[in-house]
Amino acid sequence: MVITRDSLLSLERYSKERSDWRARIIPYKKRRTVHVGEHVTFLFEDEQTIRYQIQEMLRIEKTFEEDGILDELDAYNPLVPDGRNLKATMLIEYADPVVRARELQRLKGIERASWMQVQGFDKVFAIADEDLQRENETKTSSVHFMRFEFTDAMVDALRGGASFSLGVDHDYYGHLVTAIEGDSRTALLADFA
Repeated sequence: MVITRDSLLSLERYSKERSDWRARIIPYKKRRTVHVGEHVTFLFEDEQTIRYQIQEMLRIEKTFEEDGILDELDAYNPLVPDGRNLKATMLIEYADPVVRARELQRLKGIERASWMQVQGFDKVFAIADEDLQRENETKTSSVHFMRFEFTDAMVDALRGGASFSLGVDHDYYGHLVTAIEGDSRTALLADFA
């Protein structure tokens, strides 16, 4: 589902409703969040999480002019899954800035080493950072945007109860979530419309 200009709230209305939005979105995002190891988190985006992000960006930047609103829509709409894929924001989190700087050097390429797997099928590696390059010659970024593409057979298997895993196969960071279960699984399966 594409988020349109007409479906967004005005800055004034959003400001009035913001606390209600936040009260709904925090637990909603929690169901769509999967931690892989101690330092990598995947937030699986959908129309609701991206709509909230757009509204927040417009509020923070005090954007009310049409061109600015359309720029935000152009930037964020590609992060909404289209029914055949899952899209995620990958966060690499180290509290200490010195440690973070060192680890981001070691973790160069981690976005391409991230994968999802449906039981009985090959791993689906992330297609990362299609909007812009987020790593340079010396380090990776602490935030990556990624897409995982699934076949019809994979989606059918998931709907039939096949297990669903998420992992990172990087030389310096190898971790696995063997099964995405419960509310998280239900939330991600809903993205396959």
